[in-house]
Amino acid sequence: MTTPENSKPTPRRGMKQFFRQRIVAQIAVGVAGLCVCGAVLIGLAVALTWPNLPALHAMTDYRPSVPLRIYTADGELIGEFGQEHRNVVPFDQIPDVMKHALLAAEDDDFYEHGGIDWMGMARAMVTNLLHMSKSQGASTITMQAARNFYLSSEKTYLRKFYELLLTFKIESELTKDQILELYMNQIYLGHRSYGFEAASRTYLGKPLAEVTPAEAALLAGIPKAPSRSNPITNLDRAVTRQHYVLGRMQALGYLTPEQAQQAREQPLKIRGSGGAGDNELNARGEYPAELARQIIYDLFQDGAYTRGIDVYTTIDSKAQRAAYQAVRQGVLDYTRRAAYPGPEGQVELPPGIEEDVQAFEEVLDNVQDEHPDRADLLTGVVLSASPSEVVVARSAKDIVKVSDKKSLAVIARALSPRAKEQLRIQRGSIVRLHQTGDHWEILNTPTVQAALVSLAPQDGAIRAMIGGFDFYSGSFNRTTQAFRQPGSTIKPFVYAAALERGLTPATQISDQPFVLTNGSRTWAPKNDGNDYQPMQTLRQALYRSKNMVSIRILQAITPQYAQDYLTRFGFEKNRWPAVLPLALGAGGATPLQVADAYAVFANGGYHVPPYLISKVTDRAGNVLMQAQPVTAGDETARAIDPRTAWVMDDMLRGVASKGTGARAGRTLKRSDLGGKTGTTNDAVDVWFAGYTPELATAVWMGFDQPKSLGSNAFGSGLALSTWLDYSKPVLKNMPEQPRRARPDGLLVADGEYYFTEFPPGQAVAALDLPTGDQLTDFLNNMRPADNSPTQVRPMEGGENGMSQVAPPSAGNQVPLAGTVPQPPSAQVHPAAPVAVAPASPPVAPAASQPSRENYLPPGVRNEALAIPIPQAPPPAR
Repeated sequence: MTTPENSKPTPRRGMKQFFRQRIVAQIAVGVAGLCVCGAVLIGLAVALTWPNLPALHAMTDYRPSVPLRIYTADGELIGEFGQEHRNVVPFDQIPDVMKHALLAAEDDDFYEHGGIDWMGMARAMVTNLLHMSKSQGASTITMQAARNFYLSSEKTYLRKFYELLLTFKIESELTKDQILELYMNQIYLGHRSYGFEAASRTYLGKPLAEVTPAEAALLAGIPKAPSRSNPITNLDRAVTRQHYVLGRMQALGYLTPEQAQQAREQPLKIRGSGGAGDNELNARGEYPAELARQIIYDLFQDGAYTRGIDVYTTIDSKAQRAAYQAVRQGVLDYTRRAAYPGPEGQVELPPGIEEDVQAFEEVLDNVQDEHPDRADLLTGVVLSASPSEVVVARSAKDIVKVSDKKSLAVIARALSPRAKEQLRIQRGSIVRLHQTGDHWEILNTPTVQAALVSLAPQDGAIRAMIGGFDFYSGSFNRTTQAFRQPGSTIKPFVYAAALERGLTPATQISDQPFVLTNGSRTWAPKNDGNDYQPMQTLRQALYRSKNMVSIRILQAITPQYAQDYLTRFGFEKNRWPAVLPLALGAGGATPLQVADAYAVFANGGYHVPPYLISKVTDRAGNVLMQAQPVTAGDETARAIDPRTAWVMDDMLRGVASKGTGARAGRTLKRSDLGGKTGTTNDAVDVWFAGYTPELATAVWMGFDQPKSLGSNAFGSGLALSTWLDYSKPVLKNMPEQPRRARPDGLLVADGEYYFTEFPPGQAVAALDLPTGDQLTDFLNNMRPADNSPTQVRPMEGGENGMSQVAPPSAGNQVPLAGTVPQPPSAQVHPAAPVAVAPASPPVAPAASQPSRENYLPPGVRNEALAIPIPQAPPPAR
């Protein structure tokens, strides 16, 4: 039954439908108009923008910024400096597995599309509209290349518009292979690595040509998030991405299922992670690399970092590794024996946080940011601690247990329930882990420092240089910049000066206590262990490092003469005051200067200045600079009488076989070793300088802010141990060298050596004890055995004076400085003239090269590749 209500709605529905259709039509017309306007606007934008797009010179004439690289003498890379670490590789030299991995990860349709993936772009636009953000893109390899060469990575629609236009332009002017080659050499891949060749060396320590499918997939996964997902910063994320890439390679047919699975299971050896493939800058040459960088910067300024300069140093990679290990072991051994100072810090660990992996990892990440790993000293957080075991977390999955009894003994006082709060190891303590053999130990970052430098006595080529425990804790190079008191390592040079003034190895010298006062000041040096003998020969005194004898020798030859004499070996005169404490090492020298000075005894008496850089080339191999070092045998480099060098070498070999350095001879079982220990007052500095005819090496250990190393610290212990740890592997394959022939002008009597002008009976036989009268003492102390006049020679330049001091008895007051006239009866023999060695090895200009003018600034073609002691190093990049 039809009601009135049911019969009325029909006209109303028709009206509504009419208006609805009319609105839809109006909207359609509006949208069409907008589309037309949009198309017109886009057309106008393209028409106006296209002519202003940059030319593709940066891509078609590709000349990237190439960094400065530093190599060892045997070709290992030890340093790379520049804003961009890059190795440009031609397309045909990029392995196919790397190309396939990249295409699978970034753009599998690269060879099919015209530069833009329209479906991917539409999908990204919808996602961004839904989330009201610009978080997702759909960049192809060509679009990324356009951005990398010409645009920023800012996510704006305007930048995207320019990117699209540049993409079309690139695709129209370059082939696909050219685009892919440029992309693979230009893309940033984290840790200042640009291009896949540089990334392969940075993360894997190998050239790109050697990568496996697993490693190629790992590298191909980096471009998506190079700073967050590279294998050094976050290996877990990198591996997750790697597995995704391997799956894509399998799906695209680049790998079989078996190959993909094998790649997933392949262990990854990441450089910088402490694994077996960890090169750690290859030979651990950070210190010499930094020094070479400073030298090259002085020559080329900022161009050094962009022009692709290669620097080849004199460093031997095997010797450098041995030096690094020796210094590190020596410092850690000292640290183990020292009192444990307590954890490096403390964090709050709520109960059960280990079960919440994400929260726990966040805590550990924050700790790692503030306390980064230092080479093999790894940061960890203590989960539990007891006297029998300490459990430490490196990550949520990497848990280390320290339970070795010897290791626990080092930190025993920090595990006691009665330990003070700042000392106690407890839950949340931040500690350093170190693996020794098959067990772990807890050691804090050492505060003691050490330095080792080793060079070839024949030409001064530096073979190894370690300037401190950890370069990355501060690049201060103690081998060249730390002037420390060398203690008894200076004595051989005082003794050498004495030989040239008439003393002999057989001269008898008083070893009785010595006291010198000057007003209210008293100087009362002591022998080690307060051991004194009535008399010692000069040879015996050197073997036993007798302080009293050394002081009396310096009295006889005068401090002024010794001060000048030291400069023949490369020491700086202004750092060696002409006072009696000079005999005990009261001056300043760097480890490099000490090694350089001992090389004079090793090479027969020539001072050959050390040098670090052998040649400099451009990336094409053209030689820009070539060192021409001074060599032993060049008489212009003669520093001391060859007889003096031979006799001192003979005595220093005795020190290394039966004296304070006898452990060197016993351990290495070589007869061609010479050397000397050194320990300063209160063991503030300890040294050992030793050499063979092929290698001179100095080791120093101490604190940067001088303080005692402890009552049991000696050069014959700490420093000699480090020297031996270095020398054992380095000298292993160096055959023992025969003695040089005894030079003319030496006599042998009763098993001892004499200069012909000072034969037995005329040479100084004894430096006697005092009588109380200074002039009488002077005459008596210089008296030869046959009572003939004194034969001690004066300083060069005709200075007629001897030190005022015969050793006074207790209570006598004698000035610290002053001279008395030489008695008229003295027969003075002038010292033999010695040619001064050049200050630094000259550099010969390379053979003429067309590109030379492009590299060398004006005036530097003959610059010496010398070793500076920089006060303010140039900026590193």
